[in-house]
Amino acid sequence: MADRTERQVQATIHAGGEWLRAVSGATREILDPADARPFAVVAEGDEKDAERAVTAARQAFDHGPWPGTPVAERAALLRRVADLLVRDREELGLLESRDAGKTAEEGRVDIDCVADAFRYFADLVAAEAPGRVVDAGSPDIHSVVVHEPVGVCALITPWNYPLLQASWKIAPALAAGNTFVIKPSEITPMTTIALVGLLAEAGLPAGVANLVTGPGHTVGARLAEHPDVDLVSFTGGLASGTKVAQAAAPTVKKVALELGGKNPNVVFADACATDEGFDTAVDQALNAAFIHSGQVCSAGARLIVEESLRDRFVAELAQRARQIRLGRGTEHGVECGPLVSEQQRAKVEAYVASALAEGAVLRCGGRRPEPSPERPESGYFYEPTVLDACHREMKVVREEVFGPVLTVETFRTEDEAVFLANDTEYGLAGAVWSADASKARRVAGRLRHGTVWINDFHPYLPQAEWGGFGRSGTGRELGPAGLAEYRETKHIYQNLAPKPVRWFAG
Repeated sequence: MADRTERQVQATIHAGGEWLRAVSGATREILDPADARPFAVVAEGDEKDAERAVTAARQAFDHGPWPGTPVAERAALLRRVADLLVRDREELGLLESRDAGKTAEEGRVDIDCVADAFRYFADLVAAEAPGRVVDAGSPDIHSVVVHEPVGVCALITPWNYPLLQASWKIAPALAAGNTFVIKPSEITPMTTIALVGLLAEAGLPAGVANLVTGPGHTVGARLAEHPDVDLVSFTGGLASGTKVAQAAAPTVKKVALELGGKNPNVVFADACATDEGFDTAVDQALNAAFIHSGQVCSAGARLIVEESLRDRFVAELAQRARQIRLGRGTEHGVECGPLVSEQQRAKVEAYVASALAEGAVLRCGGRRPEPSPERPESGYFYEPTVLDACHREMKVVREEVFGPVLTVETFRTEDEAVFLANDTEYGLAGAVWSADASKARRVAGRLRHGTVWINDFHPYLPQAEWGGFGRSGTGRELGPAGLAEYRETKHIYQNLAPKPVRWFAG
């Protein structure tokens, strides 16, 4: 790990087992969003670097040992990677914090989740049946359905959870016997670079794991359209995801898209009938909206609260949001870091301005905080913001802000709550809060969102599918998978004993 850090200034493109500079010689400074100062320099790849990496991945898949490596050996390598992640947990967690702006504690939790992902896919592939026998109607015929690796996978990851999103793609790709080229976000590549180094340390053959640091419009576009790429997996915004799908279409390659969200957090008054129930729902509304400064695709950015509860709930929510401690993520006691870039902060500011112009009522936040020793003026900080009296015609309610902004809408009836929650082009995630278990499950079943939490927000299980309704999704034909083609997949997670969980001091 230390040696890789020392070399990352010279060469951060990895192809065919070698660390390389960009063909053009271009570089990019990586900024710490807490103070806008550069702390690393990486190679700025382009189409030529993507070509070089795909060639290496293709060679490794067609002629290398990895696709034919026994499942037990592939699983063992993934477990070695998990062990290395645990070994380097502190260093990687701090690097993730400095790269993406999140708190160091969030960074450490991310590393734990990354290690869990590698172990999970190791166990999953090791336990997989060798094939499914199909009755052909004749004793003279043996028919079996087997699983084989897809081939060369292009993996394109976002800037908000750099290492976690990389692991959710890399671990299953390797477990299945594929080779890959990964392109991290050009502004948060550091932990992905470190992970590729750990894969080599764990003994992954040269050419199986390839990495190109560079922008999406050159590197990502070339990977998506490349005829030697068999699958492209993209996580990011709707506009970019649409471009990826269009680029992949002429070669009819497999495409996996996980795009944005505008996720409702529906709170019924009966969930807050007790003091503990009220505290828990408020705490989780804070967590839903403001973890990682709201830069989460599944963030509960839309609070939809029963009208009779609204005044009390929003007043307490705003009071606690004002107390969230903003600052550099590596500083002790900081609860919320900066936004990832000046561009992202400007985008958030524009959304808040438009909301106020359209009649929203500002309950807290809505501005840059005062500078302090742990919060440099040059950093990309923005206060947690609660906008009340919002409605569905507002731009801030319709579109994904991806920042610390929570909008408040109200409802009177169950049907109205469901209508508001579903009145969005997105369908990634949502939550329902109610002390009435039957009502909670009934409402959860009516929500058009891929993941629905009941009396909770944000937990996920590796063994549960993560999907979404709306403008994202993939499918297959024939057999059980063919039936799935005509069904949406939803994961309903119900917490039967919700308790206050305080990420924030509030």
